Amino acid sequence: MSQPSVIHATAIVEKSYAKPVRQVFAAFSDPAKKRRWYAERTGGAVESFEMDFRPAGNEILAYRLGADSPFPGALITNRETFQDIVPDQRIVMTSAMSFEGRAISVSVVTFEFLPTPAGCDLICTHQDAFFEGADGPDLRAKGWQDLLGRLDKELLG
Repeated sequence: MSQPSVIHATAIVEKSYAKPVRQVFAAFSDPAKKRRWYAERTGGAVESFEMDFRPAGNEILAYRLGADSPFPGALITNRETFQDIVPDQRIVMTSAMSFEGRAISVSVVTFEFLPTPAGCDLICTHQDAFFEGADGPDLRAKGWQDLLGRLDKELLG
Protein backbone atom coordinates (compact mmCIF):
# COMPACT_ATOMS: atom_id res chain seq x y z
CA MET A 1 0.00 0.00 0.00
CA SER A 2 1.34 3.45 -0.87
CA GLN A 3 2.03 6.20 1.66
CA PRO A 4 -1.13 8.25 2.45
CA SER A 5 -1.13 11.77 1.07
CA VAL A 6 -2.93 13.04 4.18
CA ILE A 7 -1.89 12.27 7.74
CA HIS A 8 -4.62 12.55 10.37
CA ALA A 9 -3.73 13.16 14.00
CA THR A 10 -5.18 14.37 17.27
CA ALA A 11 -3.15 16.03 20.00
CA ILE A 12 -4.43 17.01 23.42
CA VAL A 13 -2.48 19.61 25.38
CA GLU A 14 -3.55 20.34 28.96
CA LYS A 15 -2.34 23.24 31.06
CA SER A 16 -3.27 24.62 34.47
CA TYR A 17 -3.24 28.33 35.24
CA ALA A 18 -3.38 29.99 38.66
CA LYS A 19 -5.83 32.56 37.28
CA PRO A 20 -9.63 32.51 37.13
CA VAL A 21 -11.35 31.16 34.03
CA ARG A 22 -12.58 34.63 32.97
CA GLN A 23 -9.00 35.91 32.87
CA VAL A 24 -7.71 32.93 30.87
CA PHE A 25 -10.67 33.16 28.48
CA ALA A 26 -9.99 36.90 28.03
CA ALA A 27 -6.47 36.06 26.78
CA PHE A 28 -8.19 34.23 23.88
CA SER A 29 -11.02 36.70 23.25
CA ASP A 30 -9.21 40.05 23.49
CA PRO A 31 -7.31 40.76 20.23
CA ALA A 32 -4.51 42.76 21.90
CA LYS A 33 -3.88 40.07 24.51
CA LYS A 34 -4.02 37.23 22.00
CA ARG A 35 -1.66 39.03 19.63
CA ARG A 36 0.97 39.23 22.39
CA TRP A 37 1.05 35.55 23.36
CA TYR A 38 -0.11 33.92 20.12
CA ALA A 39 1.03 36.07 17.21
CA GLU A 40 4.21 37.72 18.47
CA ARG A 41 6.40 34.64 18.57
CA THR A 42 10.07 35.03 19.31
CA GLY A 43 12.44 35.09 16.36
CA GLY A 44 9.85 35.86 13.68
CA ALA A 45 8.03 38.89 12.34
CA VAL A 46 4.25 39.38 12.35
CA GLU A 47 3.06 40.51 8.91
CA SER A 48 -0.57 40.86 9.99
CA PHE A 49 -2.99 39.82 12.72
CA GLU A 50 -6.76 40.36 12.51
CA MET A 51 -9.35 38.95 14.86
CA ASP A 52 -13.16 39.10 14.85
CA PHE A 53 -14.04 37.10 17.97
CA ARG A 54 -17.61 35.90 17.43
CA PRO A 55 -19.22 32.77 15.96
CA ALA A 56 -18.47 32.79 12.20
CA GLY A 57 -15.84 35.49 12.81
CA ASN A 58 -12.35 35.09 11.41
CA GLU A 59 -8.83 35.32 12.70
CA ILE A 60 -5.94 35.71 10.28
CA LEU A 61 -2.30 35.55 11.29
CA ALA A 62 0.56 35.89 8.81
CA TYR A 63 4.14 35.77 10.07
CA ARG A 64 7.65 35.14 8.80
CA LEU A 65 9.83 32.48 10.37
CA GLY A 66 12.89 33.73 12.23
CA ALA A 67 16.56 33.36 11.34
CA ASP A 68 16.93 30.38 13.70
CA SER A 69 14.28 28.31 11.86
CA PRO A 70 15.05 25.81 9.09
CA PHE A 71 13.22 28.18 6.69
CA PRO A 72 14.22 31.75 7.63
CA GLY A 73 11.87 34.37 6.23
CA ALA A 74 9.26 31.84 5.04
CA LEU A 75 5.67 33.09 5.27
CA ILE A 76 3.22 31.11 7.42
CA THR A 77 -0.47 32.04 7.24
CA ASN A 78 -3.20 30.76 9.58
CA ARG A 79 -6.81 31.45 8.57
CA GLU A 80 -9.24 30.53 11.33
CA THR A 81 -13.00 30.68 11.70
CA PHE A 82 -14.67 30.61 15.10
CA GLN A 83 -17.34 27.91 14.91
CA ASP A 84 -18.62 27.96 18.49
CA ILE A 85 -17.99 30.26 21.44
CA VAL A 86 -19.44 29.80 24.93
CA PRO A 87 -17.96 32.55 27.10
CA ASP A 88 -15.70 31.25 29.88
CA GLN A 89 -16.36 27.65 28.78
CA ARG A 90 -15.39 26.78 25.22
CA ILE A 91 -14.00 27.97 21.89
CA VAL A 92 -14.13 25.78 18.77
CA MET A 93 -12.48 26.93 15.56
CA THR A 94 -11.41 25.58 12.22
CA SER A 95 -8.01 26.51 10.88
CA ALA A 96 -6.21 26.30 7.54
CA MET A 97 -2.43 26.77 7.55
CA SER A 98 -0.26 27.56 4.55
CA PHE A 99 3.50 27.72 4.04
CA GLU A 100 4.61 30.18 1.36
CA GLY A 101 1.05 30.11 -0.06
CA ARG A 102 0.81 26.29 -0.22
CA ALA A 103 -1.80 24.58 1.99
CA ILE A 104 -0.14 22.31 4.58
CA SER A 105 -2.95 21.51 7.03
CA VAL A 106 -6.55 21.92 8.08
CA SER A 107 -7.56 21.60 11.72
CA VAL A 108 -10.40 21.66 14.20
CA VAL A 109 -9.18 23.18 17.48
CA THR A 110 -11.22 23.08 20.68
CA PHE A 111 -10.32 24.97 23.86
CA GLU A 112 -12.15 24.00 27.06
CA PHE A 113 -11.87 26.24 30.14
CA LEU A 114 -12.52 24.39 33.40
CA PRO A 115 -12.69 26.16 36.77
CA THR A 116 -10.58 24.64 39.55
CA PRO A 117 -9.94 25.66 43.15
CA ALA A 118 -6.48 26.87 42.03
CA GLY A 119 -7.74 28.75 38.93
CA CYS A 120 -8.33 27.27 35.48
CA ASP A 121 -7.53 24.07 33.64
CA LEU A 122 -7.31 24.49 29.88
CA ILE A 123 -7.72 21.55 27.50
CA CYS A 124 -6.66 22.14 23.89
CA THR A 125 -7.74 19.38 21.49
CA HIS A 126 -6.13 19.76 18.06
CA GLN A 127 -7.52 17.50 15.29
CA ASP A 128 -5.49 17.77 12.09
CA ALA A 129 -5.26 16.72 8.48
CA PHE A 130 -1.61 17.27 7.42
CA PHE A 131 -0.72 17.54 3.74
CA GLU A 132 2.61 17.04 1.97
CA GLY A 133 5.34 19.29 3.37
CA ALA A 134 3.53 19.94 6.68
CA ASP A 135 5.24 20.20 10.05
CA GLY A 136 3.43 17.06 11.25
CA PRO A 137 1.72 15.95 14.45
CA ASP A 138 4.70 16.05 16.83
CA LEU A 139 5.83 19.57 15.91
CA ARG A 140 2.26 20.88 15.96
CA ALA A 141 1.67 19.50 19.46
CA LYS A 142 4.98 21.01 20.61
CA GLY A 143 3.94 24.32 19.04
CA TRP A 144 0.76 24.39 21.15
CA GLN A 145 2.70 23.44 24.28
CA ASP A 146 5.05 26.36 23.63
CA LEU A 147 2.18 28.77 22.88
CA LEU A 148 0.28 27.83 26.04
CA GLY A 149 3.55 28.36 27.93
CA ARG A 150 3.68 31.87 26.44
CA LEU A 151 0.14 32.36 27.72
CA ASP A 152 1.58 31.90 31.24
CA LYS A 153 3.63 35.05 30.71
CA GLU A 154 0.62 36.99 29.36
CA LEU A 155 -1.43 36.08 32.42
CA LEU A 156 1.33 37.23 34.78
CA GLY A 157 1.73 40.59 33.00
